Amino acid sequence: MNLKTAFFSILLICTGSTSILADEYQRGFSSSRTCTRNEYREEYVPGTRNDPGYVKKWEETVEVPCPGVSSTTNQNKIDNNDCTEGKIAGGILGGGLATAISRGKDRWWAIPAGVIGGSIAGCQIDGG
Repeated sequence: MNLKTAFFSILLICTGSTSILADEYQRGFSSSRTCTRNEYREEYVPGTRNDPGYVKKWEETVEVPCPGVSSTTNQNKIDNNDCTEGKIAGGILGGGLATAISRGKDRWWAIPAGVIGGSIAGCQIDGG
């Protein structure tokens, strides 16, 4: 196994294993209340010369947000995790590791790849 293959294998293992942990957290149970209203609908059905068109009319029951109830779905979508420190530390460590294990002409691609891979892994570990 050459140096490039080993480096990318380690990089894939680090980034793959940390991204699995990010989706394990689930919020607790919540209660919900369903509110509905009737909406009037019309649809024009076109006709021909011998059979004139007409308008179909009906009412539908539509689910709407209940008044006075704050929506918890908007609060769940906000991501407050900041992984700035993890990105910086991971980038430095990844670049240093790439510098240490690469030789000669391989450094031109290994160091930037190490910095990017390290920053991704650091962000995932830091909670991003």
